[in-house]
Amino acid sequence: MLISKKVEFSAAHICRAPGLSEEENRRIYGEAANPHGHGHNYVVEVAIEGEPDPVTGMILDLKELKQILEDRILSVYDHRLLNREVEAFEHRVPTVENIAIDIWRRICQPVASVTRGRARLFSVRVHETSDLVVEYRGAE
Repeated sequence: MLISKKVEFSAAHICRAPGLSEEENRRIYGEAANPHGHGHNYVVEVAIEGEPDPVTGMILDLKELKQILEDRILSVYDHRLLNREVEAFEHRVPTVENIAIDIWRRICQPVASVTRGRARLFSVRVHETSDLVVEYRGAE
C-alpha cells in the first residue's frame, strides 16, 4: 500500500554548469541559464510504502511525516536561492532531477526511523511546473 503527502515551496535556481562556457550553458539550459536566476513554485509528493499497523490502521503517523517534511524540506528549500543557500547545490546544478535526489537523501532515513522499519520511502515526485515532473525512487 502507498500513502502520499504533498508539500509546496517557492525557490529560485540558476541552471549553469561552472565547467561549461556561456554558449554551452545557454544551449543546454536555455533561459534557465540566466545568471540572475529564476523561480518556481515547486510541489513535492512523497510516497511511503508499507502495510497498515493492525492497531492504528495507519502506515505511519501522518503528524510525524508532516514534521519530517517541514524540517527536512521546507525549512531548507522554501524561499531560497538553491545554488547559494542549499549546501547540496554548491557544486551541483539544481535541476529538478537533482532536487528530487537531494530530497530523497534528506528524508529516507527519517521516514524509516519513524516507521521503525515497517514502511519505506517509495518515491519522491517534484513538480517544477504544471507540465514538468520528475519521480525518483532511490538508487538501485
